[in-house]
Amino acid sequence: MKRHLISAADLTRDDAILVLDTAEEMARVADRPIKKLPTLRGRTVVNLFFEDSTRTRISFEAAAKRLSADVINFSAKGSSVSKGESLKDTALTLEAMGADAVVIRHHSSGAPHRLATSGWINSSVVNAGDGTHEHPTQALLDAFTMRRHLSGVGRDLDGRRITIVGDILHSRVARSNVLLLTTLGAQVTLVAPPTLLPIGVEHWPCEVSYDLDAVLAKSDAVMMLRVQRERMNAAFFPTEREYARRYGLDGSRMAALPPHAIVMHPGPMNRGMEITAEVADSPRCTAVEQVANGVSTRMAVLYLLLGGSEPAISTSRGESARTEPDRTETARTEESD
Repeated sequence: MKRHLISAADLTRDDAILVLDTAEEMARVADRPIKKLPTLRGRTVVNLFFEDSTRTRISFEAAAKRLSADVINFSAKGSSVSKGESLKDTALTLEAMGADAVVIRHHSSGAPHRLATSGWINSSVVNAGDGTHEHPTQALLDAFTMRRHLSGVGRDLDGRRITIVGDILHSRVARSNVLLLTTLGAQVTLVAPPTLLPIGVEHWPCEVSYDLDAVLAKSDAVMMLRVQRERMNAAFFPTEREYARRYGLDGSRMAALPPHAIVMHPGPMNRGMEITAEVADSPRCTAVEQVANGVSTRMAVLYLLLGGSEPAISTSRGESARTEPDRTETARTEESD
């Protein structure tokens, strides 16, 4: 693993498999009476959120706390940012407080990259979503979920067909998923009206279709994306009813999927638009499971960036134990050397 996680393109196949395998180990913690590991004790993780978020912010907070890190939650609302403070000055403040990792969500594409390469801070930077650019940890948790259902632990997604449907133009989730899933060997197809596809999509490592019904029968997983009205400044389709008719997933379309196929959604959902309540509440929909998997995956990312490259958990006589050597003992060994 590199020092930062800014883009899904930062991850090689081996990097991605390492994160997913580590996330499997972290998932075992959720089955314990006490859901904590001492791995990042003494480390400080700052959640720096300039955009509203529920799932991502809480997921990162839970992940850091389960690794025993100290967590500082920063929201732009009610902070000096609302008074005009720049990203640089905010970063310098965090550096002065001794942050070891900064998880940043920002409305401007490229803000996490700027923070990581500016020299303002020495912390590891994790991109939790920047504008319409990328959301790499969402792609990792999506891949984690797909692998559990379609391939199995320890494997990649070679040969699996993944269909991503909806507002591709404004979706950072779609961009990160295309990059990561392709790295893991999957074949990705984007389905959307022409107005909701970005310029240059023909150069992406994926196929493009305008007909949802034509690709369902050969899909192993279908990911439905929310129509992001808050980012739209024009009419991208005639009506919501027309969009739902052509690109929404309902019961009849779900029945056209292969028996093993799953339905995914990164949330939040617009029920009745891109997905019906019947599909959202069906056993084939993994939306809630993705939220749970997000905590395990983000624990893995924080551990690998801050903790080390050894297995996070080892099993001995049926019990899980920390494999990272105690820092006090390490210090004593170094002194004796």
